[in-house]
Amino acid sequence: MVLRIGYVREHFCSPLLQFEAEDKGSTFILVECPSGTGQLISRLTKDEIDIAIALTDPLIAGIAKGSEAYKLVGSYVTSPLRWAVITGHKPSTYNQISDLQGSTIGISRNGSGSQTMAYVMALQQRWPTSELKFQVNNDIRGLINSVNDGTTSAFMWEWFTTKPFADAGECRFIGQVPTPWPSWLIAAHPTRGEPAAVRTFLDNLSRHVRAFASAEARAGPSVKFVMDTFGYPETDVKEWLNAVEYPEDCSTIPWNVITDTLGVLQQAGVVAPPEGDVKRDQFVNLDVVTLV
Repeated sequence: MVLRIGYVREHFCSPLLQFEAEDKGSTFILVECPSGTGQLISRLTKDEIDIAIALTDPLIAGIAKGSEAYKLVGSYVTSPLRWAVITGHKPSTYNQISDLQGSTIGISRNGSGSQTMAYVMALQQRWPTSELKFQVNNDIRGLINSVNDGTTSAFMWEWFTTKPFADAGECRFIGQVPTPWPSWLIAAHPTRGEPAAVRTFLDNLSRHVRAFASAEARAGPSVKFVMDTFGYPETDVKEWLNAVEYPEDCSTIPWNVITDTLGVLQQAGVVAPPEGDVKRDQFVNLDVVTLV
């Protein structure tokens, strides 16, 4: 079968795009989801994709809240994600994170990374998470429009994805919040993707990830690929590549990534504590993934 892979077209997906160029649609096709992880989870639920490469926290939160539309099958990026806190371009009362307390935060979708990270930000700031207010604005353009027309105070999005908009004067950065967990995992529908086909996809993706993240590639070819594909300045690409880490084997997940992430999400009020021990087979497809 030809797998349908949901992804967000950002610099992190560079090894996936290189894999796609080699595969040419013989084993998988890419389905772009510009609204992010909330849209990826929705498309898994609606039988529009078979596999999603998505943010760690909303994937884990979705399963903890009872979703059976997917299980975790692998890792994609093992370093934290650097979330920018972004407000409108005009001078305003929002000049640092602490100024946002009690205001309305823009998010792409309910259950998205932009929402779960707002809870983490509130936890770090010691705000009551039950008092957070959100407005759904779908995608990066809707989020920027909202902070500029004043319907929201700020939103959170990955730093380098949003930096070109800040450099162009469309918005302002007022802070950053790195994730307290590795940033990207891979999830698959529990029955639509045959375990053998999913494992083969992960094995080949691992090969491309290792090539992209090698010291030799980081010194030149990977910088050029990101610059040519996404139009980012060389200095930004090099800064990102100096910090990002990919796994050696995309079919592995450290079990503590799941339990530690759940612990933070519970503290932040995103999910309720489980009744009893966390069950491994609830979160991961043990026919595909290797827990380490």
